[in-house]
Amino acid sequence: MVSCLLACLVATAGVSTEFPKVYDSETTPGSARPPSPAETLLRTQMPEGFHVKLFASEPDVRQPVNISLDERGRLWVVENYTYAESPIRFASDLRDRIVIFDDVDGDGRFDRRKVFWDQGIRLTSVAVGFGGVWVTAAPNLIFIPDRDRDDVPDGPPVVVLDGWDADQVHHTIVNGLKWGPDGWLYGRHGIKATSWIGKPGTPQDRRVRLNCSIWRYHPISGVFEVVTHGTTNPWGFDYDDHGEMFFINTVIGHLWHVVPGAHYERMYGEDFDPHTYQLMAQTADHLHWATGEKWTVTRDVVSDATARAGGGHAHSGLMVYLGDNWPERYRGDVFTLNFHGRRINHDGLRRKGAGYVASHEPDVVQMQDPWFRGVELVYGPDGGVFVADWSDVGECHDKSGVHRSSGRIYKITFGPQRTQTPPRDLATLDDGALVALQLHRNDYFVRQSRRLLQERAAAGRDMTGVHQALRAMFKDQSEVPRKLRALWALYVTGGAAAGWLEGLLGHADEHVRVWAIRLLADRPLRGDERSMSMFSGMAARDRSGLVQLYLASVLQRLPPERRGAIGMALAQRPEYASDANLSLMLWYGLAPWVATRPEEAVKLAERSRHSLVRKFVARRLAEDLQARPGPVDAILRLAMRSRAPQEILRGLGQALHGWRKAPRPSAWTTVAARLGRSPDTEVRRLVTELGVVFGDGQAIQQLREVALDESAAGDVRRVALRAVIDSGQADGPMLLRLIRDRVTAAVAIGGLARHDVAEAPAAIIRMFDSLDGEAQGAAVAMLVSRAAYARTLLEAIGARKVPRHALSAYHARQVQSLGDAALDRQLAEVWGQLRTTSDDKKALMERFKATLRPETIALAEVARGRTMFAQLCAPCHKLYGEGGTLGPELTGADRHNLDYLLHNIVDPSGEVGADFRMSVVQMKDGRTLNGFVGNQSARTLTVRGVGDPVTVERGEVASVQPSDVSVMPEGLLEPFTPEQIRDLFGYLMSRGP
Repeated sequence: MVSCLLACLVATAGVSTEFPKVYDSETTPGSARPPSPAETLLRTQMPEGFHVKLFASEPDVRQPVNISLDERGRLWVVENYTYAESPIRFASDLRDRIVIFDDVDGDGRFDRRKVFWDQGIRLTSVAVGFGGVWVTAAPNLIFIPDRDRDDVPDGPPVVVLDGWDADQVHHTIVNGLKWGPDGWLYGRHGIKATSWIGKPGTPQDRRVRLNCSIWRYHPISGVFEVVTHGTTNPWGFDYDDHGEMFFINTVIGHLWHVVPGAHYERMYGEDFDPHTYQLMAQTADHLHWATGEKWTVTRDVVSDATARAGGGHAHSGLMVYLGDNWPERYRGDVFTLNFHGRRINHDGLRRKGAGYVASHEPDVVQMQDPWFRGVELVYGPDGGVFVADWSDVGECHDKSGVHRSSGRIYKITFGPQRTQTPPRDLATLDDGALVALQLHRNDYFVRQSRRLLQERAAAGRDMTGVHQALRAMFKDQSEVPRKLRALWALYVTGGAAAGWLEGLLGHADEHVRVWAIRLLADRPLRGDERSMSMFSGMAARDRSGLVQLYLASVLQRLPPERRGAIGMALAQRPEYASDANLSLMLWYGLAPWVATRPEEAVKLAERSRHSLVRKFVARRLAEDLQARPGPVDAILRLAMRSRAPQEILRGLGQALHGWRKAPRPSAWTTVAARLGRSPDTEVRRLVTELGVVFGDGQAIQQLREVALDESAAGDVRRVALRAVIDSGQADGPMLLRLIRDRVTAAVAIGGLARHDVAEAPAAIIRMFDSLDGEAQGAAVAMLVSRAAYARTLLEAIGARKVPRHALSAYHARQVQSLGDAALDRQLAEVWGQLRTTSDDKKALMERFKATLRPETIALAEVARGRTMFAQLCAPCHKLYGEGGTLGPELTGADRHNLDYLLHNIVDPSGEVGADFRMSVVQMKDGRTLNGFVGNQSARTLTVRGVGDPVTVERGEVASVQPSDVSVMPEGLLEPFTPEQIRDLFGYLMSRGP
């Protein structure tokens, strides 16, 4: 095993004699205690033939956040007490512990209980193996040695890896240890902060960066790597009979297929790689809430529509059932705990295209206990399913506190109730018996015995007989899952040599071929010419979409310059060219190659059957236009002779967005002349817009004429005007003219921000009342971008020509960022003060709590609150399907909790991770922009704040000053009356649109 260092966060091993007293901090009325276990069992609903038992409950188990099984059939439970309400995050006066439960007599209830370790902090998961116990305890992955298996640590815990964020992530913290079929230890990480992972002492520049992701660690080689990037907060995964892994998520979709190298859709923020361009969608074809209700809140009352859909948006724990007790129809399906729906969701998996699709099946278990908070489920040696219940009235954010003294573990079985024979200690079996268990119907035995064989091989035991038996098993078994079990066991014990695996690349079954590819790719491929050649051949011939998907995945394990042959062959395959996930995986692998081989990339675009790949190749080449114009000339000539030039033109346009002027490619004149006559209106529009960027005076004049033509369609005029503004060819007089046109007012006002036009502020103030909401928002954003403009706006607010509330706290903070002391004083006089100290914020929260009592909220005019939300919050946040995406979705947030709302509104920076904080961007033209800086390329960057994102050339930027505050500003409620604040909170806390 890789050498480990002593953990810094613990000083002693084993069990402490002074385990801190556990206390409850829950403040929700009526939350004194959960229903008794008997009451909960009595009210549980499940299909005929199923039974639920209480395996353990408080005080024997409390706060079970994770469960797993060992080779003796015992249940290991992580009890997490340090997780605290959001303002505290983690309670430093408490400790977490690992407890072992054993059902000696096989009656479905525990008989023996032992505390293995009770000195943990931020413990979230446990896995047994390789002479000890592995736990995630941010900032560390810890190994606790117990080589004699007496359930007493042999010595101090040791830190294997460190660097996981231990503060900002809170409920999206590192979690989820589970052994994969390939012998790696897998885990998960959420979105709220970025972690930098390495062995203790590793310098920052050699660490692995991750946030929302699936990762893995090898217990023998010590290698750590990220498997996938994206989603929000994965909190459960498992793999099926073919070793395909799936993980569960919350908020933006629930089920995702784990493809190494994938970049999935995210709740917010941006992918680390600026050249991904597009992210992969979930595997499921449905959501577990009623989308027609726009995410109706499900914490207390689940509507009939949401109940039919699955119970809500939050999920925790995932099991692919491969046990031998539940009916056969459930085998291979996905089961997950719906947190607010208080049930076990059931999704059926099937192959589709290049991957999988999951469809909703009837849910299995419905818990009527309002305290039920299921977090994990696993099947055991008898095929029954253990379910861990956190047992609390709050949810993951816990704004109302934590009820630490409760917790349950249930066991769900099917069929006649009888005492089961307790499982043997599998570690006492000889090698032959462990090999034989690879054929057991219950995958519990398969997984445990495979790990034990891997441990024996790692310890140096002679595996000759094991390998002979496993090869015979692989040959003799007709069922593919059984073949795969033999294959995985061979691999983890060192019996799957590269030559033998290469021989499987031509196997009749796609799953065997997939795993031969994956296992060959697990080892360095830099010099493996034979495997590379065989992969290239498969890419050209193999008709399986799944095989093509994993060949695309393999590209990322190769040096960029070695990816062309496989990528080129895959791109030309027609069978699944419309499969978006295959196209994206192919692009993720090829993007670095395109940058190193631009001439060959043009050939790829010409031959590719994947339209996404063609578009992204054009986009990537155009980003390097200034340094390397030749490839862009070539891709333009390709567009001219293409049957569908739109993809190439779109890619070029996306790459050049934000450029004032780009070098005109030599082929452009000919291309523009020919494609400008295209019968396709989109092609003609794209040619005209590109012509503006390339300095085509005729194109600019055409767009100016369209923008000024009052008889043209409104959307066409706005697009034309934006293009002229982006090119820098929209002068002050033209824009002043167009601000008086309702169709173009908002766009024209935004364009005026780029100019220092002395008469512009007064002109906008005079017509402010006549502007629509979009144009008024653009006007305020424009007027706070320059000191002279802001002075006019504040004077107008003081004179009541512009309503005080039109200036939001976000814009007030932008005024402050202009660095003008006189403006700051003027802002304080006519608008108010932005509170910055913690004492100020605490005092303000207490004042609001005193006035926003339930009886006051009950009087709220919700319709007026909705109007306020549209003005104040919707530019960044979505609620009931309406609003922006700069900040997190609010529909599923803990909005009914006044403390939660006040904490996030009054002190927004206290909850937002460092990766999602604001920057102040000073422009050379005198403007100041505030927002989240992302989508950065070599030429441009995009500032995302309130309103439309602003993409600018780097050469126009004077400075970028990162801030320690959230994009969401403090002082948000400052300009509003008590009645307006009451109405806003009434809408935010409402249960429907």
